[in-house]
Amino acid sequence: MYVIFGASGKAGQVAVKRLRDAGQSVRAVVRTVDQGRMFAALGCEVVVADLLNRDSVASAIQGAHSVQMLCPVPSAHPDPERAMRDMIDVAADALSANPPRHVLAISDYGAELDAGSGITLLFHYLEERLKRAVPHLTLLRSAEHMQNWARVSPVALSTGVLPSFHHPLTKRFPTVSAHDVGEAGAALLLEGAPDPQVRVVSIEGPARPCALDVARSLGEAAGREIVAHELPRDQWTSTLLRAGLSEHHARLITDLYDSHNAGYIDVETNATKRRFGSTSLAEVFATILAQNAPAAAR
Repeated sequence: MYVIFGASGKAGQVAVKRLRDAGQSVRAVVRTVDQGRMFAALGCEVVVADLLNRDSVASAIQGAHSVQMLCPVPSAHPDPERAMRDMIDVAADALSANPPRHVLAISDYGAELDAGSGITLLFHYLEERLKRAVPHLTLLRSAEHMQNWARVSPVALSTGVLPSFHHPLTKRFPTVSAHDVGEAGAALLLEGAPDPQVRVVSIEGPARPCALDVARSLGEAAGREIVAHELPRDQWTSTLLRAGLSEHHARLITDLYDSHNAGYIDVETNATKRRFGSTSLAEVFATILAQNAPAAAR
């Protein structure tokens, strides 16, 4: 039995479908009954679980030989760092008490850093806790998801200006489609448990863009001119607070991009096996615009 936490997410959905296509038994772990319906239609066992409840997580992994673990940043929580650390502790304790043969954890570029990396520091904590909890662990470190640009694409489409925390605009950075992360996760699960105990695998897209490339790709997909704008550092926090983030969450993001812009967030080349997805920014933006089109028409 393969157990997929975060099955309703973009990467999780792909992983579930690929495993089912391969004829595998899959238990999809979701947060609500509504999220589980699509997986039941695929022939999956569906479990609704609370990631902050150890008994709930323990029940979800019962009988599993392989588990894909995702601990999402709880953005709605006033202190997302504390909440995510609690979530990681719950997962690690449950896995340690009943360890499956293989755990694959979705992690982040820069997770080897132990200070100053904002949100990525939480993935460092995830990795360290799981290394002590399970006998065989694959860490799938993902570059920044291309789909994250959907958060600012409405502003860019309405104003013609794409705000960027990546400085300078010409700086190239690793990014990947969530679809390719799901594909890689499923492939690694099917490969089986690593030997030695811990395997680190990085995943990024076919090319590293800069913010200018992102604006150009979005503009081409939308059929209008869009220019990138380097959002001044002293405006980051106020911009994030206006977007509805808590002060704690805003600090995690500003610390992350400070580290990114200093060149610290990248693949750990000496410790990882590298994989590359095939999905381009243009394809991702085409999908984002197509999904938003029905809502815009209403």
